[in-house]
Amino acid sequence: MKRSIMGLFTVMLVVGGASIARADSGAAHKVKQTAPVKMGTSGGSVDDHSKAFCCGGTLGSAVLYDGTLHILSNNHVLGRSGSAVAGEDTLQPGLIDTGCNGANSNIVGDFVGNLVPLGTANVDAAISLARANMVDANGDILDIGVPCNTTQAPAVNMPVMKSGRTTGFTTGSITSINTSVSIQYQKGCNAGKKFTITFTNQIATTNMSAGGDSGSLLVSDDGTPNPVGLLYAGSSTTTIHNPIQDVVNAFSAGGHTFTFAGNACGGAAAAGEAVAFATPVANDLQAALQIKNNHEAALFRNLGVIGVGIGAADDNPLQAVIVVYVDNTRGNGRNVLPTELDGTKVKVIYTDPFVAQ
Repeated sequence: MKRSIMGLFTVMLVVGGASIARADSGAAHKVKQTAPVKMGTSGGSVDDHSKAFCCGGTLGSAVLYDGTLHILSNNHVLGRSGSAVAGEDTLQPGLIDTGCNGANSNIVGDFVGNLVPLGTANVDAAISLARANMVDANGDILDIGVPCNTTQAPAVNMPVMKSGRTTGFTTGSITSINTSVSIQYQKGCNAGKKFTITFTNQIATTNMSAGGDSGSLLVSDDGTPNPVGLLYAGSSTTTIHNPIQDVVNAFSAGGHTFTFAGNACGGAAAAGEAVAFATPVANDLQAALQIKNNHEAALFRNLGVIGVGIGAADDNPLQAVIVVYVDNTRGNGRNVLPTELDGTKVKVIYTDPFVAQ
């Protein structure tokens, strides 16, 4: 989550990387909207503050949970990493953008409770029940518009986009799938004990985010905006997302229904509007995945390794490779990482820690 000093109106913003494409650098995503509000906007819990700080994230998308309109974001945004109680007010914009004064925000929803506790179901996700007439029922997202209501599976090199509180509208591409990652969290709003959760089978993209963008919906940028992932963490080089089908499955457990508010536009290929992108063939990706799974534990024993997935070679987008993410702040010069494993090339991406944003 993005943090600011409580009671002050100045916010320090540090954005890593130089590849972020912005529509408005996020400015329009931080202001109080006239209801019904669009998603891709600043938001969070009314209680997301500590003695010295206030926090917030992104209200990512409108969803229908058991047929009723809800707001989808992260557990660490709406649920305060498991600290929130059912019924806690969800604000737009979040406290970070109102001088920590909730009276300057819309109350747009009520946290439904810890339906998917952080660290379970392999996702960082939570929902709030939308208050009557406070959320755009069509699912409109700032700078994106109304998304499709059908999900799309991630693919290596797929062009994607998101709309979030801090960096606004950004575009990128998927650098690895089936990615195991270690993510740093902090229990309170820039306060409390730090802890790490390991997720598997995640989506990694080029840098598309900064602190406060957590909760943004990742959608395909290949002809139709289908939900692909849920943004929740990142570094200066890489943004990490839950696969959206895992999010759907987590909330559908126990016989519930969970769908996205949006248009029935199907996938890009079904619409006949697909934007071509090069990606390794399925058989090569499956072979690389098997090799990755065989060696993953050993790779993580190397100092500084914080992620392992499968992607494509930089010089050949059709060649499947194993992608290793290394935290270069941890003295990993002592590492001797392999250049290939069982005949499959290893691509190393040096970065800094993956932190919940």
